[in-house]
Amino acid sequence: MIYYVDGNAKPHGNGSKETPFNKIQMAAAVAMPGDEVLVAPGVYREEVSPVYAGTEKKPIVYRSVEPRKAVITGAEAVTGWEPYEGDTWKLVLPNTFFGSYNPYTTLVFGDWLSDGIPCHTGEVYLNGKSLYEQPSLDKVLNPEFYGESWDIEFTKHTWYTCQEEGAENTIIYANFQGKNPNEERVEINVRPHCFYPAAEHVDYITLTGFVVTMAATNWAPPTALQDGMIGPHWSKGWVIEDCEVSHSKCSGISLGKYLQQNNDNKWSRYKYKDGTQTQRDCSLIAQLDGWSKETIGSHVVRNCDIHDCGQTGIVGNLGCVFSLIENNHIHHINNKRNLAGAEIGGIKFHAAIDVIIRNNTFHDCTRGIWLDWQTQGTRVSKNLFYDNCMSRDYLLKRENKEGLGLGEDLFIEIAHGPCLVDNNIFLSERCIKLPTQGVAFVHNLFYGSITAVGRGVKNGSVNYDSTRYTPIHLPHRTEITGFMSILHGDVRFYNNVFVQPKTRQGLIDICAGCQDGEWDDENLVAGTLSYNGYMTEDVWKTYFEGYCGEGSSDTRDKYYMPLPVWVKDNAYFNGAKPCDIEINPVVDNEHEVTVELVEKDGKMEVVSNLAAFLPKGEIITSDTLGEAFEPEQRFEEPNGDDIIFDTDYNGKKRPVNPVFGPFEY
Repeated sequence: MIYYVDGNAKPHGNGSKETPFNKIQMAAAVAMPGDEVLVAPGVYREEVSPVYAGTEKKPIVYRSVEPRKAVITGAEAVTGWEPYEGDTWKLVLPNTFFGSYNPYTTLVFGDWLSDGIPCHTGEVYLNGKSLYEQPSLDKVLNPEFYGESWDIEFTKHTWYTCQEEGAENTIIYANFQGKNPNEERVEINVRPHCFYPAAEHVDYITLTGFVVTMAATNWAPPTALQDGMIGPHWSKGWVIEDCEVSHSKCSGISLGKYLQQNNDNKWSRYKYKDGTQTQRDCSLIAQLDGWSKETIGSHVVRNCDIHDCGQTGIVGNLGCVFSLIENNHIHHINNKRNLAGAEIGGIKFHAAIDVIIRNNTFHDCTRGIWLDWQTQGTRVSKNLFYDNCMSRDYLLKRENKEGLGLGEDLFIEIAHGPCLVDNNIFLSERCIKLPTQGVAFVHNLFYGSITAVGRGVKNGSVNYDSTRYTPIHLPHRTEITGFMSILHGDVRFYNNVFVQPKTRQGLIDICAGCQDGEWDDENLVAGTLSYNGYMTEDVWKTYFEGYCGEGSSDTRDKYYMPLPVWVKDNAYFNGAKPCDIEINPVVDNEHEVTVELVEKDGKMEVVSNLAAFLPKGEIITSDTLGEAFEPEQRFEEPNGDDIIFDTDYNGKKRPVNPVFGPFEY
């Protein structure tokens, strides 16, 4: 059956073409497996909560009749602003305006959120752009530029909220920098979601062609119910395609975790257990609650434009398993920097089991992709990354050198793998952050450094051991088979190209003196040299054959020392450096290599003279890569098939002896 929705229709329609519903929720309350909901162009100020699940063969499809012309927004337009002082205006709204959820009394809250300045889940928007919340009215009346923002010129557009004394009213003060808010498009977000079922297991829903924007989402750590403007809410088989997703307070799309009673943001609520322990608990509780390949995950997010969200473009813990993320444009995430913490990125996934992330573009994000804990069977392939490392020069002048603020294209943290990274283009000065193991890099272009190798395993204690033990799963399944710390190593590099960029002085200054930190070595030298001192497989095996190395005794240390690495047939230019055990490195100190990104016909293309200097190698396969150590799982397809790396970034077939890097010229 087909249901029709038109926001301009009269109330009380029956969903037919002749008398359509005027709200999407009216269709969402009745649509059954195999039904399609066709939504006419218009702005739909509502929270859509699908009631019924589809099936694998009969999904329920919600379709914008004209692609990206139907807008689902969590915001309401507001007028009635009164001049207050200077460029600042005042708006008074009764609390009944917000119903059961008032974003202007609800603070952003959750595990791994840096406290900083408390902020609300609400936002004020001027012509589609969000203003900067301030902790006092004085800071609205006398605004200053905020140097942490990636859009510093707009940061004097500010707002403040409070409750009216002696009345049930919300007051909002906003500095519109000379604009009259009653003559401009001014909105405030009032709903926590835009398209999100209230119940769990509302499976097999397709959302296609919509603009989804401006929801008052809360912080989405892995230890909580993970909010998103769009989300399947712990279900299976959703398809989110051809959508524009923007201006979520925290996360745009959530493929993440359900609400676990007595274990929701437990670290923040119950201070006596570290968040690392409560995160382990989350995985085990989920397994007891029925988390499995048959019931959860297998979502698709494709062809979406995801931008201007405060925390993540796409977030997910446990619920993202077996998903496909492809052909998306993910950009300008966490640029306001009004939110800070350890759960930020264009994509932030925990338990990315058999997740494929391919053919996407990530740029102007605090961090491109962050794969954290339980990354097993994951493949990151044929993506373009650029300007994900504090790309504005003024940010490099800040005094705070601590924390996770530098950013990078790809961060893989304390996982056992296998994780496959192939045919990508990494163009930020800090390409990769790698406190992990079980990763294979094949046919990538690195125009920047690899950092944090051999670090980031402990959890910040000074006097006691705080090693982070993370779960290991059955191959291609969710079932947990054990826990282990990260030993480091167990990494492979084949047929990659490393080019040393001209690093900005400000970034060099920030990194100076921070090389010995627990979380990051702040390395800015391109290449594999961070693996100097690691063993080859042959040397490592001798420790288990009665020989423990000169001056060593046969102790159990051999079970806890760093694992071997495999490094062969990579090319290094402009001063990029190989590690000391690489086989057949090609180090070119003669030619100056240039790498530029240019826009052509609306697409970004890499322009380089590399082709003239690249050597040729051998076709890499799953047999070349072997298996990740702890899970004893091969680098293979999710269905167990072998992988042959015989097509390049553009899909061109490689010959028997392909050139290094992502392009076959």
